[in-house]
Amino acid sequence: MFRSSQFNSTHSAIHVESVSKAYSQSWAKRRAGVTLPPALADVSLAVAPRESVAIVGVNGSGKSTLVRILATLTTPDAGNVRVFGHDVVREATLVRTFINRVSVEASFFKQMSPWENLVYAGRLYGRTGKEIEERATALLQRLGLPRHAVHRPMNGLSRGQQQKVAIVRSLLSSPAILLLDEPTTGLDPRSKHEVQDVVQEMHRETDLTVVLCTHDLAEAEALCSRIIVLDHGKLIGDGTPDNLRTQNGLSPQTTLEQIFLTMTGRTFLEDEESREEAS
Repeated sequence: MFRSSQFNSTHSAIHVESVSKAYSQSWAKRRAGVTLPPALADVSLAVAPRESVAIVGVNGSGKSTLVRILATLTTPDAGNVRVFGHDVVREATLVRTFINRVSVEASFFKQMSPWENLVYAGRLYGRTGKEIEERATALLQRLGLPRHAVHRPMNGLSRGQQQKVAIVRSLLSSPAILLLDEPTTGLDPRSKHEVQDVVQEMHRETDLTVVLCTHDLAEAEALCSRIIVLDHGKLIGDGTPDNLRTQNGLSPQTTLEQIFLTMTGRTFLEDEESREEAS
């Protein structure tokens, strides 16, 4: 078993120890003798406060399952997960006060405007009207959301504009940990860079701990100082890009894509093509 060199339960923002998770199979697959591998298999790692960590892997590697466990949306079958010392299963309500999550498909009240959605969310987080207005206005401006879009129904906005609102909503609660699950997938290049810039600024200017789940290796290297590689539910690499190059005997010029290929024998392009063939 690969155990992260940074595995340390002391003073961790996130502490994951020997976590495993398997999903139940359909009756048809069981009858056909199809056996699905576990989504996560004995994964251990720790993230220190204010770290920026990217979890990378192809489809089915277990990265989204791990993020969902951290977000208290899924429970592990085995092992222990703590956020600032609090168990994500037994103390889920308390853990949610430390975290917020942005997923690839954010949910909104689609007939309401971005501003109405943000005010509603801010009230749930216990923010006053003035706090919501000041923080939301500043964040919307930094993300470049046009003024005319702020008061239109959400279902009239582009995918990129909706994702910007999701980022703002997640930051309204001033979370200690921001979980980003494929936050820029499907965005146009300009929107993608605007989202990335705000994440970098928030991490640089605050005590925010960032955990990014992505298949975009360039984004992972740009936003995060540490890369965790998952493959078939197992943690097979953990370190800075330079650490991973050294561990695998690669030159300093080796790209993160080439590092990933060396470690897993697969590329993200091959994964995309296999999914297209399956569909």
